[in-house]
Amino acid sequence: MSRTLYMECGSGISGDMVVAALLDLGADEKVLRDTLDSLHVSGHRIEISRVSKNGLDACDFRVILDEEHENHDHDMAYLHGHGDGIHEPVHGHNHSHEHTHGHDNEHNHGETAAHSHTHEHRNLADILSIIKDSAMTEAAKKCAVHIFEILAQAEAKAHGVPVEEVHFHEVGAVDSIIDIAAAAVCLDNLGIEEVIIPVLNEGSGYIRCQHGMIPVPVPAVSAIVQAYALTLHMTGIEGELVTPTGAAIAAAVRTSEKLPDKFTIQRTGTGAGKRSYERPSLLRAMLIESREIEEDCIYKLETNIDDCTGEALGYVMQRLLEAGARDVHYMPVFMKKNRPAYQLNVICSEKDVEKMEEIIFMETTTIGIRRQKMERSVLKRETKEIETSLGKAVIKICGLPSGTRIYPEYESVAQLSRKTGLSWQEVYELVGREAHDRVQ
Repeated sequence: MSRTLYMECGSGISGDMVVAALLDLGADEKVLRDTLDSLHVSGHRIEISRVSKNGLDACDFRVILDEEHENHDHDMAYLHGHGDGIHEPVHGHNHSHEHTHGHDNEHNHGETAAHSHTHEHRNLADILSIIKDSAMTEAAKKCAVHIFEILAQAEAKAHGVPVEEVHFHEVGAVDSIIDIAAAAVCLDNLGIEEVIIPVLNEGSGYIRCQHGMIPVPVPAVSAIVQAYALTLHMTGIEGELVTPTGAAIAAAVRTSEKLPDKFTIQRTGTGAGKRSYERPSLLRAMLIESREIEEDCIYKLETNIDDCTGEALGYVMQRLLEAGARDVHYMPVFMKKNRPAYQLNVICSEKDVEKMEEIIFMETTTIGIRRQKMERSVLKRETKEIETSLGKAVIKICGLPSGTRIYPEYESVAQLSRKTGLSWQEVYELVGREAHDRVQ
């Protein structure tokens, strides 16, 4: 079955928390390091370790910046307006490419240091070039590009300028580049296909940026939440729990916000954040699997037809299936005065009822359609293309309470049968065996 990731963002979400949780979940550390080494980004080193948060063991992914690239992102006193107010900005806000500043160095035991240096401020085109030239897989590149584009659009909206005109700290910062690339690499390495994020817990109050104190959620996070309909829960905790990078990752990878009613947990990973708030800064990621039987509703449309040709009925069946009908079939019946006729039955979703009825009225001689809403139970299933000894084949995988059941798709089997000269039954059995060996 598909690989489904559930991210529990009880303490918010940030780029480093996501990467740490995915590493704890089983993403290959060597693959990650080798891929990050291929990025043309300097001024940092990577540290992966274990830490304890409120007695809970967690993975910690840390991008350690050199002095020139330091952004004080985890300096709690500074972030909340209690520092000297002259440090580098934390969030993505437009500022000049080169500036000189002086401040009390926090690491020199009170000695005063005046210094100046030039910071790199990359725009979106610069970032996309870095990703393109890296050794990331195509899937990981696609994911990373999507995250960067979401973040860039949010920063542009916050400043009221076109994306291409913004040089923003958050996107261009070394730690943001590494965090986003690392998240994309880990998701790809784990083979994640679906991501469930029900809610992002956010703090409140104000946090410092280059322009001064700004409200939480910060403008970029608000823009992403609005654009991608992410669900926020304001916890009342003073501080920023959801970072722009974290929000962009959530927006890019989330496929659903609803957990299945019943599921099993295959594996759990816990990623540690760097900031300290009232609750432990942890993000928990779980690989889950739902095997329960789904209950939903469908509609059955039914009509009796005694004055329509076989050709017309064959054509209407084709049209109904092409328009999205779940199933179409006919049954021979006898109507009044013993007239031989056919009963047309169409199974469809509620949203397609009107469209199906329109086709039936247009393409047959009926003057009335019976409609019935029906409950049904269906197995979880997915369709996949696999490589077999005969060539590519499409299979359907259904989840049972006791395991899985695999069905080779008819058209695939027929195509391989014509190609190889083997009988349809021989191809069906061979594809079924090989698919079972691959999926199990």
